Amino acid sequence: MARLTSDERERNEEAVRSAMDRLLSGNLPPGGKCDLKTLAAEAGVSRTAFYPKKNRDGTTRPGPYQHLAEEFERRLKALQEAGQIVDPRAAQIERLKAQVAELKERLAKRDEALAELTAFKTLAISRLTAQHEEITRLREQAAAVGNVRRLPAARSSTAPYGSCS
Repeated sequence: MARLTSDERERNEEAVRSAMDRLLSGNLPPGGKCDLKTLAAEAGVSRTAFYPKKNRDGTTRPGPYQHLAEEFERRLKALQEAGQIVDPRAAQIERLKAQVAELKERLAKRDEALAELTAFKTLAISRLTAQHEEITRLREQAAAVGNVRRLPAARSSTAPYGSCS
């Protein structure tokens, strides 16, 4: 890759600053986000120019437009801290995260209520079983004593005993 002349570099920096202003004002291209990738595409420069480079001896040097990338990130962060939403996708992500958190909370409450109802059902069934066993035991005890008489079965045409009619 050929080295840039100072005029080309100035034109590129101006294009990056112009693209930066457009993105930070919320004018995002279709399918783009408010990030360095979209900034590079809008400015027509290589995205790698925003990142540090390594020399052959292993030391690092700043990328040609790294200072612009840092400025972009700084301005974006300042807008976000001020409560301004530049990227509608980010707003949608935040809204969906809040919705997921609410749904998780509702699900936890519903699981808790379900556990309480299951415990109540188990207790009610065990009590009904104990009452049934007690009734069965008392019937067997009454039958064993032999001093309990059965009432005659009611005829279908007459009223039962003790009826007010």
